[in-house]
Amino acid sequence: MKKNIKTLKKKFRIYSPKIKEECGVFGISNSSDASTLTALGLHALQHRGQEGCGIVSFDGEKYHSEKRFGLVGDNFNDEKVLKNLPGKFAIGHNRYSTTGGTALRNVQPFFADTNSGGIGVAHNGNLTNAITLRNKMVEEGSIFYTTSDTETIVKLIAKSKRGRTIDKIIDAIFQIQGGYALVMMTQNSLIGVRDPLGIRPLVIGKLKNSYVFTSETCALDIIGAKFIREVENGEIVYVENDELQSLKPFPPKKVRPCIFEYIYFSRPDSILGGKTAYEYRKNFGAQLAKEDTFDADLVVPVPDSGNAAALGYAQEKKVKFDLGLIRNHYVGRTFIEPSQQIRSLGVKLKLNANLSVIKNKKIILIDDSLVRGTTSYKIVKMLYDAGAKEVHVRIASPEIKYPDFYGVDTPTKKELLAANKTVDEIKEFISAQSLKFLSLDGLYKAMGFEKRNDNYPQLTDHYFTGDYPVKIIDELGGDKVTQLSLLSTGSNN
Repeated sequence: MKKNIKTLKKKFRIYSPKIKEECGVFGISNSSDASTLTALGLHALQHRGQEGCGIVSFDGEKYHSEKRFGLVGDNFNDEKVLKNLPGKFAIGHNRYSTTGGTALRNVQPFFADTNSGGIGVAHNGNLTNAITLRNKMVEEGSIFYTTSDTETIVKLIAKSKRGRTIDKIIDAIFQIQGGYALVMMTQNSLIGVRDPLGIRPLVIGKLKNSYVFTSETCALDIIGAKFIREVENGEIVYVENDELQSLKPFPPKKVRPCIFEYIYFSRPDSILGGKTAYEYRKNFGAQLAKEDTFDADLVVPVPDSGNAAALGYAQEKKVKFDLGLIRNHYVGRTFIEPSQQIRSLGVKLKLNANLSVIKNKKIILIDDSLVRGTTSYKIVKMLYDAGAKEVHVRIASPEIKYPDFYGVDTPTKKELLAANKTVDEIKEFISAQSLKFLSLDGLYKAMGFEKRNDNYPQLTDHYFTGDYPVKIIDELGGDKVTQLSLLSTGSNN
């Protein structure tokens, strides 16, 4: 068993210098253009997952499914494809793959027949007890066709002895733990579910007589839908006969959304807690400036992740802001199969120094986060090679010391730079003149809180604190799983 787990870790691990996106979900009811609007919504959510995309529709009699590798715009821009998805109900999913290799069977939405009818499921998040549940069902005779924890949810719904589909869903979600947002579709309803702590996001919109459930408000904007509200933590919302209804089967808890939605994941124009992600990120940068005593000639963002924070920092400090790094937006994740020569080019495939801006300047380089430090090192070196006098790195979030278990692809603790080095050691590692992170208190202050409530934090901030709000159930060989997304049965979405 242990040997098999090691093999799975080696096979399915995807190395990356940055925390990777989650997934995007979208669903719409009662629209003659359901599949087209779903494709547009997924296009707006492309930043949340770029490995694969899929849409399932229902035409009143049959379910229809189309799944593809790659980007939405490359796969659902053809009338022939969309004509294969007739019906007034549709759900869709963008996948960022942390496990399962490139098998098309792992691309969502998933579909299953139950004794009360068919159901399609799109899932953003990660279950902390997925392996335990899966092993139990396998022992009972269930057969799994994918390496996704989403299939566990589908099978729990299908196995439920309850009569109504909504009751089957309640039965299933009472057995799962973790951070999750689900958009589901039956023959006569669209259903949305958010985990009891609201770790993963889900919002409600309306377009004429159609309701929309999706990960972010930017997916509503692209189709002209009106933002109604966020789905509350622990809430089930469903649309039947064009009416929105709500159930709250869980005991009430205070919401604890994932802090990285505000720092990095959500698109800058998406609304979170009444503000755009862009506003929060500018505030992080401004608060970082208040905590920093150093004065420089120029503030330079790492595009695009550091743009808003760098602007907030520069405005607070009243220091010039300029684009000292130019990003190539046309380098995809796959690009080409890299030879050693191509790999040696490193970050230059995506970024290049703007010599006319940075030469002979003392630079404050700002990014939203620092994970492994490998990209930061390459960027700092690039700026020095281009003639920068000094490079001082500022990070608009605290040190990331702990991995995630709720649907985000983070490195293991051994690979997280701040978990193993002091700030001074990190500074030396990335060859910066100086290094400063936004303080945890400053992060909360920039979010509009007076301070962090240590008894019950307002946010899911385990990346910085190790305070995991949902217990990690799955254990292997007596040791807790160090990173669920390393295992073929752990994720994903």
